[in-house]
Amino acid sequence: MEPMKILVVEDDHRLATLLASRLQREGYEATPAFTGTDGLESATTGGYDLAVVDVMLPGIDGVDLTKELRNRGIQLPILMLTARDAVDDRVTGLRAGADDYLVKPFAFAELIARIEALTRRFTRDQRLTHGPVSLDPTSHRVTVNRENVELTAKEFELLECLLRNAGRVMTRSELLEYVWEFTFEAQTKVVDLYIHYLRRKLGEAGNIIQTVRGVGYAVGR
Repeated sequence: MEPMKILVVEDDHRLATLLASRLQREGYEATPAFTGTDGLESATTGGYDLAVVDVMLPGIDGVDLTKELRNRGIQLPILMLTARDAVDDRVTGLRAGADDYLVKPFAFAELIARIEALTRRFTRDQRLTHGPVSLDPTSHRVTVNRENVELTAKEFELLECLLRNAGRVMTRSELLEYVWEFTFEAQTKVVDLYIHYLRRKLGEAGNIIQTVRGVGYAVGR
């Protein structure tokens, strides 16, 4: 079996080289790129299985790189690296098409864990699955135990966001900005309302969505 190919797009040469070297020791085939422009070209033509992309890059930043890949129809899983407390970067990155994010500084073990989680979630047909719930972004279908479930556009986006970020808590504010593009706290109650709608439509499978009191919601935490 061929090793998984990972592209590391990071303008800090030392960090990029270190990450590529550590990933190779873990059995991956890892290649660094030091600018957004080089990263975009490599991600488009290099046949990579996953990309680790820093937000702050010379030339094309990580958010614009991600947007351009998605505009080209390239569904390469993207793990975005962001600065601590840069909530706007994280939300903007997720909305641009990133699949997960990791806050600097981070432990290498967590990077590996998130890569493994993304690998599990991204099968060839791009379905997102947790327990009996399966979501197909391409056909815009949701099933529970292989039975179709009809969701509104916002319910679908909310479920997709939770599944793509399985294993971590999504705050109400993050969900609000990702799904509804709102940026003010007064509207966070709409998230609770749509979580209620979503759980009701998923039936017993709705219990995959966990409430984290005072914070938000999670799947697979």
